[in-house]
Amino acid sequence: QLSEDVERVSENPTEEREGDMEVHEDSSSVILPDGELGTTTPSLRFSKTCLKNVFSVILLFIYLLLMAVAVFLVYQTISDFREKLKHPVMSVTYKEVSLYDAPGIAFYPGKAQLLSCKHHYYDHIPPLVNPGQPGDIECTTQRINYTDPFTNQTMKYALVVQGPRDVKKRELVFLQFHLNETDQDFSAIDYLLFSSFQEFVSSSEKAKFMKDCESSYSSWKFSGGFRTWVKMSLVKTKEEDGSETVEFKQETSVVNYIDQRTKPGSDQLFFVVFEWKDPFIQTVQDIITANPWNMIALLCGIFLALFKAADFAKLSVKWMIKIRRRHLKRTRQVTNHIS
Repeated sequence: QLSEDVERVSENPTEEREGDMEVHEDSSSVILPDGELGTTTPSLRFSKTCLKNVFSVILLFIYLLLMAVAVFLVYQTISDFREKLKHPVMSVTYKEVSLYDAPGIAFYPGKAQLLSCKHHYYDHIPPLVNPGQPGDIECTTQRINYTDPFTNQTMKYALVVQGPRDVKKRELVFLQFHLNETDQDFSAIDYLLFSSFQEFVSSSEKAKFMKDCESSYSSWKFSGGFRTWVKMSLVKTKEEDGSETVEFKQETSVVNYIDQRTKPGSDQLFFVVFEWKDPFIQTVQDIITANPWNMIALLCGIFLALFKAADFAKLSVKWMIKIRRRHLKRTRQVTNHIS
């Protein structure tokens, strides 16, 4: 509207001059009292101009305030983006599978002897016929000797057993160990889990493979005289360099074994069951929630608002200067006419 008024005035300067001349002629032909000559119309115009100037100044300050807010938003957006880059968020996803890659279960029985090992389904374990006596070993097993990775002097003996695979049928592995004598007050067998039994079988250096597993994975124990039920879940962690590490989480429940043998001796019996907890593989990775494209779009919008505000402020200042010049010009014309 302001620009249209300016254009209208610039296009019709002759009409304004003619109007001024008519006003001059009328004022010259009419005799007014002293003090009333040329006071009504200039004061009215001056009040309108003053109001317009005040309104323009208020608008200018409002837009300067908006520019300050926009600058603060730019600073805050950049600070938040840098903070999110420094502190990524942990993301957990679950992938459902019907078959797991059979894990490897490495036992360290010491003087204990493996009596039986079987695969069962649907959590059904039939009662033992001859507990404490050698039975069927239907599991895939391998025996290996290697040096302790922490001392490099002690030789360790490991019995590696293939773990369960079919999670839909709730496959489990049931093992029975026997220890004839022990020189300790308590008896337990150590074991550790690693992600793939097939990798162990196909490895050309099985001793080095087991040393790496023992260095990377945690070991657990199950005690004699109990039936220990181990439910496993698999957790994969993706590192920042793109590598992936695998670890196991366990839920262990222990049930007392009632020895009903006719002649229970001083030997110890160990029973352990391994089963998958659920068909979900948990994947953990760090993600950065800051999206650079969102930040760029926000900054573009803020800078566009800044430029528009600056452009409006510049036009407002020019318009105020033009109005002021026109007001001074009219004032001089009226003064010259009166004089």
